[in-house]
Amino acid sequence: MATALRGERVEIRMTRAQKRNIERAASLRGTSVTDFILNAVQPAATETIREFETLELRDEDRRVFVKALLNPPEPSQALKAAAARHKQMGL
Repeated sequence: MATALRGERVEIRMTRAQKRNIERAASLRGTSVTDFILNAVQPAATETIREFETLELRDEDRRVFVKALLNPPEPSQALKAAAARHKQMGL
């Protein structure tokens, strides 16, 4: 990672043993502590975001969802009233 592209900082507190362990690992990899941490944390962050943003449905859930899309139920009176109010507001 190019240092020139970095503009943000994150501060972290850790034990002395944790810091030494990370420094040793970075040294063994031939990289800086910053690069070592970023290379470990970035994939975890990306995977966490993917997990939370992906909707996974089981077979029965998928069937119900597709059925509702293909054959939507008739709007209820409450929904019709809300749509009429919305239309009156000019939105």
